[in-house]
Amino acid sequence: MREVQARAGTGQVVVIGAGIAGLAAAHRLLERGARVTVLEASDRVGGKLLPGEIAGARVDLGAESMLARRPEAVALAREVGLADRLQPPATATASIWTRGALRPMPKGHVMGVPGTAAALSGVLSDEGLARIDRDAELPRTEVGDDVAVGEYVAARLGREVVDRLVEPLLGGVYAGDAYRISMRSAVPQLFQAARSHTSLTEGVREIQAKAAAAQQTGPVFMGIRGGVGTLPRAVAESVRARGGEILTGTPVTELGHSAADGGGWRVVTGERVLLADAVVLAVPAPAAARLLRTESPEAAAELGGVEYASMALVTLAYRRAETALPEGSGFLVPPVDGRTIKASTFASQKWGWIADENPDLVVLRTSVGRYGETEILQRDDDGLVAVSRHDLKAATGLDATPVATRVTRWDDGLPQYPVGHHARVARIREHVAKLPGLAVCGAPYDGVGIPACIASAYAAVDQIHGDLRGVQELTAHPVQSLHGGAGE
Repeated sequence: MREVQARAGTGQVVVIGAGIAGLAAAHRLLERGARVTVLEASDRVGGKLLPGEIAGARVDLGAESMLARRPEAVALAREVGLADRLQPPATATASIWTRGALRPMPKGHVMGVPGTAAALSGVLSDEGLARIDRDAELPRTEVGDDVAVGEYVAARLGREVVDRLVEPLLGGVYAGDAYRISMRSAVPQLFQAARSHTSLTEGVREIQAKAAAAQQTGPVFMGIRGGVGTLPRAVAESVRARGGEILTGTPVTELGHSAADGGGWRVVTGERVLLADAVVLAVPAPAAARLLRTESPEAAAELGGVEYASMALVTLAYRRAETALPEGSGFLVPPVDGRTIKASTFASQKWGWIADENPDLVVLRTSVGRYGETEILQRDDDGLVAVSRHDLKAATGLDATPVATRVTRWDDGLPQYPVGHHARVARIREHVAKLPGLAVCGAPYDGVGIPACIASAYAAVDQIHGDLRGVQELTAHPVQSLHGGAGE
C-alpha cells in the first residue's frame, strides 16, 4: 500500500464525496487557504444533480431547481461563473390533479397549510373546508419536542388538508409520508407557529404577515440555463482551477484517526493512503456510518438509522406539433387519489431555455416512487414509461407517442426526516465533535435542498476551523426545503 505524505505542514483537508455538499466544502476550504483533495466513489461529480439530454435536448435528470430565497445556491452559482445563466421559471403556475380533475394550485398556504379555509377552495370538498374553520374553536394541541406534520395538521384542520395538499407537497420534496415526516425538521416555520399559537391557521397568517413585511422580491426558485446539473461541474472546475484535486472512481475504504502522525487522519482508498489534517464527510448516511464504524461507533449507529426513499424520474420528449398541454409548470398528485405518478413537470413550459433551444420539441417528466413503495420501482423502464403515459393521458389528454424516453432511477436517493430527526442529527454531531478535525455535511442532516446542502458544507468547514456557530445554528434551525413547482 502506497502512503502519500499529503501534509507538508498544515492545512491539508480531504473531502469524501463530490456531490454538491462536498464540492461546496472544497470550494470554501480553498478560499480559506487549505490544500484540498476530493475523493468520489462514482465516476462523476454532482450526486443528485445530473445533467443529461433527450432527443438532443439538454435537460436535468435529477433536481431541476433551487430555492432562491436562501442565498447559498445562487451565490455559489455566481461565484463559479454561472451568473449570466441563472434563470427563474418561465411560469410559477402549477396544478394539483385531484378528485378527477386538474385544479389550480392554491395560494396563501405554508407547505399546504392554509391561513383560511377559502385558500383551499376548489381543491377540498365542502366538508373539508368546513373542518378547517373548526381550528379556531379547538383547544391547544401540544407538539412537545417534535411531531409528525400530517398528524398535527390533521388534528387541527382535518385529514383532507393533509391528504389533498400537504402530502403531495411534502412528497415532492422528500418522497416521504406526511404522517411520518418531522414538522420540526421539514417545516420549521410551522413547528414554531404550533408552539406559539393555539390556532394553526392563526399561526400561518402570522407567518404570511411576516413574509409580507419582509418584502422579499424576486423569484422564489431559480434554475440554470443548461440545467441545475451544470452547477456541480462548474464548482468542480473552479476547485481544480484553484489547485484542488478531485479524484473520481476512488472509493474510500477506511478512515482512521492517526495519533502517531500528529493527530491527523489516514484516508485509505485502494492502494493509496492519504494523510490529512482534517476530513469532511459529505456522503450519504450509510457510507458515513461505514467509515465511522471504528472511530465513532456511536455516530455510526445513529447514521445507520437514517432511512432513505427511492424514486425514478421518467423524461419524455414529444413533437411539439403533436402535443397540447395545459398551461403552467405541471401538476402534483395526492397519493390518496390512487394514481401511480406523484407529479409531472412540463419542462418546456417551466424553463424558457428548454423551449428556446428546442422549438420543435416538448419535454416533460414524471416522478414515481414514495417511501415504502417498492412494487412500482421493480418494474422495468418500459413499464415505468407506460404507467407515466397512462396517467398523463388521464390527467391532460396527452395521447401522442413520445419520440424519446429516459428513465433515471435514484435508489435510496432521498433521506427521510421522521419525528425526532433533529435529535438524531444533534447526537451525530455530538459524537463527531469528539473527533478533532472531522465534520459531516449534506442532505442527511439539515435539509435536502441545494441551499441546505451548501449551508451544511459551509458549517462543516467552519467547524474544522474551530467555529461551531454555523453547525449549532443549522442543528437548531434546519433549512426548510420547499417544493419547486411540480415534479421536483
